[in-house]
Amino acid sequence: MKIFVTGVGGQLGHDVVNELTARGYSAVGSDIAPAYSGIADGSAVTTAPYVQLDITDREAVLRTITEVKPDAIIHCAAWTAVDAAEDEDKQELVHRINAEGTRYMAEAAKAVDAKMLYISTDYVFDGKGERPWEPDDTCYAPLNVYGQSKLDGEQAVTSLLEKFFIVRIAWVFGLNGKNFIKTMVNVGKTHDTVRVVNDQIGTPTYTLDLARLLADMIGTEKYGYYHATNAEEVPGGYISWYDFCVEIYKQYGLKTNVIPVTTAEYGLSKAARPENSRLDKSKLEKAGFTPLPCWKDAVKRYLEEAKL
Repeated sequence: MKIFVTGVGGQLGHDVVNELTARGYSAVGSDIAPAYSGIADGSAVTTAPYVQLDITDREAVLRTITEVKPDAIIHCAAWTAVDAAEDEDKQELVHRINAEGTRYMAEAAKAVDAKMLYISTDYVFDGKGERPWEPDDTCYAPLNVYGQSKLDGEQAVTSLLEKFFIVRIAWVFGLNGKNFIKTMVNVGKTHDTVRVVNDQIGTPTYTLDLARLLADMIGTEKYGYYHATNAEEVPGGYISWYDFCVEIYKQYGLKTNVIPVTTAEYGLSKAARPENSRLDKSKLEKAGFTPLPCWKDAVKRYLEEAKL
């Protein structure tokens, strides 16, 4: 099977193309840059063929996919800077990347009869309530520009394709690029005290674990919506960003004092954040997929690999 992966310069795309290559798939990576850059862990991602591609260029997308003729597309490329997306001079670009770019990929997938896996987010919901969001919930109500652009991308995929997977994730961290763990470790090394919000609830997603799931999924025809974050320590044991930070410092050995604050007390963010990022992942097991391991184990493995 030949699989085309977008966004391989980012945290997830980087791990996905490596996982596919390790399994013996014919993987082709793409990104907007002329070459891979910023590979934090030095892994040989460039062993996979690479195509420079601007996903907002409709003709280029169709031409590239028609030439490569993949059996499947895993679409990881996205604008993910949530606060910057709120800037008036950035909103059109965010829409072009996350909505129009996704539509162009879906159109190209349809043209070559390829299945498509699209990475989305819990931000398509309003973050209200206390129950976990289910994959097939349709009560969409994004709170910010980023969330709306990702929802528009979802709807582009579902309107054009029948052979699609939409996988929603949250609180992503990986070896390649910036993430919450790297930021908090760096801050913890230079500060005696940090303030972290404790009223936003969910679970994190380690891209190495997610990449394995996506590689499993793309080889099937079990299409539809899925949620995939690392597992809670106990069923229903979702955590806050505060809990996440406390565990990071505990495992890393930092003595930094972590003070829990509300989102309102923390302030600063341009984009509204969902309080409820709980995602119900039970559909994965029902479909026969192996769920992601516990988030604490993922943090441990990440810290060992990242060598921060």
